[in-house]
Amino acid sequence: MNIIEKLKKNESSAGILLIVVTILALILQNSAMSEYYSSFLYTPVEIKFGNLEIAKPLLLWVNDGLMAIFFFLIGLEVKREVLEGHLSSMSQIALPGIAAIGGMLIPALVFIAYNQGESFAMKGWAIPTATDIAFALGILSLLGNRVPVSLKIFLMALAIIDDLGAIVIIALFYTSELSTLSIGIASAALVVLFIMNRMKVAKKSFYIVLGIVLWVSVLKSGVHATLAGVALAFLIPLYSKDKEGKRFSMSKEMEHDLHYWVAFFILPLFAFVNAGVDLRGISLTEMAGPVPMGIMMGLFVGKQVGVFGFSWIAIKMGWAKLPKDGTMMQLYGVSVLTGIGFTMSLFVDSLAYNDTEVYLYADKLAILLGSFLSGIVGYIILKIAKPSKQVI
Repeated sequence: MNIIEKLKKNESSAGILLIVVTILALILQNSAMSEYYSSFLYTPVEIKFGNLEIAKPLLLWVNDGLMAIFFFLIGLEVKREVLEGHLSSMSQIALPGIAAIGGMLIPALVFIAYNQGESFAMKGWAIPTATDIAFALGILSLLGNRVPVSLKIFLMALAIIDDLGAIVIIALFYTSELSTLSIGIASAALVVLFIMNRMKVAKKSFYIVLGIVLWVSVLKSGVHATLAGVALAFLIPLYSKDKEGKRFSMSKEMEHDLHYWVAFFILPLFAFVNAGVDLRGISLTEMAGPVPMGIMMGLFVGKQVGVFGFSWIAIKMGWAKLPKDGTMMQLYGVSVLTGIGFTMSLFVDSLAYNDTEVYLYADKLAILLGSFLSGIVGYIILKIAKPSKQVI
């Protein structure tokens, strides 16, 4: 096995790569290279086909285009887990589902407590509600057998539900003025995709072409373009038959094909273009402002209180069970890790404040600091927590 294949099989590699590109972005933005870094972010990219024209800076192509592929992958994972995976029964979904509700509700309330009365600032209430699944699972993988598989499944399921919650939040609260024509084209594409799904059409190319039509129409409609990825994923057949009549899973094949592209290219590129915080313009005064404090406290305090608190109540009330071979201390450590918002929080931040510099990058730095604290403290807790038994 060569070094590339080893990296691909290592769960922690994606998280480490995200850290590396984040540090690189920070260095570039805070050095003599900042002008070149900014020029790269705002490189104009245009695609024109007849009267149809899409002209955006590279930053928005990443946020609106490549992130649609990320959400497409999330959609495929959600569909598979719900139909036949770790979310396919009430007993399996109970604990991560209840924990995810707490993990979205409490951080939002923490942010609101800091920013109530400020209409523009309140747009960021959803920033601390997200969890970066790649980062969180990457840190868990560094602990090896100290953490039972059941807790890793719990974190994965919770993060998936979190992402689903983020999708709903984006659809409801971060949608601009709608275009009737574009909505009509998107609806027509969805109807055709639904018919293809019911007919078990087994040609990936058909879904890809219609998926592009769907993405462009959603992009032009005023609804955030990433939602096209989720809608497309839900309409990909879980199982189809090939020309020889053999049953195969188109959905799982697509998921497998996209996994490494998302983990090792799309998310790192997203982190690189969004994490370049200009530290030179940030003072302690800015960081002590209500928006940065709401984000940091929401991620580091709100997340762990919401996830662990709701989990504890669910277990004590008999609504759910503690993950097999796990302890309450380990559950608490995993709850702290959910405060790693990073890429998902940066994404919601870009929607909330439209990448303006109203807060002099203090909002983005707050995301990095809140995520960093959650990762470090969560790791330490899980490192010192005594396992219920040695997991082999």
